[in-house]
Amino acid sequence: MFVYVLNHYGEPLMPCSPRKARILLKEKKAKVVKQTPFTLQLIYGSSGYKQPVSLGVDAGTKHVGLSATTEKQTLLEGEVQLRADIQELLATRRHFRQSRRSRTTRYRKCRILNRKRKEKWHFPSVQNKVEAHIKLVKLVHLLLPITKITVEVAQFDTQLLKNPSIQGEDYQQGEQMGFWNTREYVFYRDGHTCQWCKGKKRDKILNVHHVESRKTGGDSPDNLLTLCESCHHELHQKGLEHLFKRKSKPLRDASQMTVMRWFIYNGIKETYPNVQFTYGYMTKHIRITHGLAKEHSVDARCISGNPLANPTDKMYQWKAVRKNNRQLHKATIAKGGTRKNNKAPRYVKGFQLFDKVRYNGVICFIFGRRSSGYFDLRHLDGSKVHASANCKQLQRIEGSETLLCERR
Repeated sequence: MFVYVLNHYGEPLMPCSPRKARILLKEKKAKVVKQTPFTLQLIYGSSGYKQPVSLGVDAGTKHVGLSATTEKQTLLEGEVQLRADIQELLATRRHFRQSRRSRTTRYRKCRILNRKRKEKWHFPSVQNKVEAHIKLVKLVHLLLPITKITVEVAQFDTQLLKNPSIQGEDYQQGEQMGFWNTREYVFYRDGHTCQWCKGKKRDKILNVHHVESRKTGGDSPDNLLTLCESCHHELHQKGLEHLFKRKSKPLRDASQMTVMRWFIYNGIKETYPNVQFTYGYMTKHIRITHGLAKEHSVDARCISGNPLANPTDKMYQWKAVRKNNRQLHKATIAKGGTRKNNKAPRYVKGFQLFDKVRYNGVICFIFGRRSSGYFDLRHLDGSKVHASANCKQLQRIEGSETLLCERR
């Protein structure tokens, strides 16, 4: 375990041991500026001794691995869990806007013709992941004197993942070739037969059913299924959607990674020119050669160029969360067509959502709150500490942030 040190001007120095940190605090030569990762700032000047520190970044769409190493020692290592709720939130907002157009409301002049996308525009879910990678690199730079950055970029052939034997002209002749739309292809693929009753109900009206919600699953053929109208209605009435599974795994992550890779690299390079890239097959070769485990943090250590650096006894886990919830009404409509407000007080008994607190000696985070002063406490991996803890038993350690950090 290391304690990270900043000089008098806030610039990072080489980390020190906990024993030396206690001496600096006892002699009032330093002050605490952050709890996790534990960081000190020197009150007086220092010589500023530094070593070459290499940072490896294992980029991804769901998890990111970070590892800052020297030739002999791993100084910081951990994994980051990125947000995966943006697509569903945007779909819910789109649903609200569509329903608002059909209600009698005040007229608002259309503004869509006045809007213009930026040159480097991405989908919000992709843009958030790109910005998260850049933010993580900046976070490590605030703790350690990084001299070199290595980012792993990856490109995926989605057609080859679907069909390993594809080659040549087959890339131009996909599964939907010759069909007017996806709906027609799904009916043809399923033989114009209900996949639930196999035509026993003799309902001639066919529907296309989404195995996963269209908010997250999309309209790709592997997420669509042919059902007759009777079975489709019965399936949703009885809540039997879980009985069907997608025909193949979604390739959304592979597509996003192909789009993100160079935007992550170029975004980091704008601020830190000492960056270079590597490829996944090189990381895999280094990991297997040295007999290391398959983890995001271990891959990041291999990417940093020092795979045999002594690992730390404590790792860090980060989790990205949303900052604000500006939704005015709840998505579910109560009886009578009334829409309940989605407004909740920001502070309850002096605590807010995602505050880091101490409860009976256990450090955890607030993931839920009640106006009566009881809180849902959890760790970042999702394990529950207490479902309804009294505010009188809580001690606030750190305020809420968009990037939660926990030592494990």
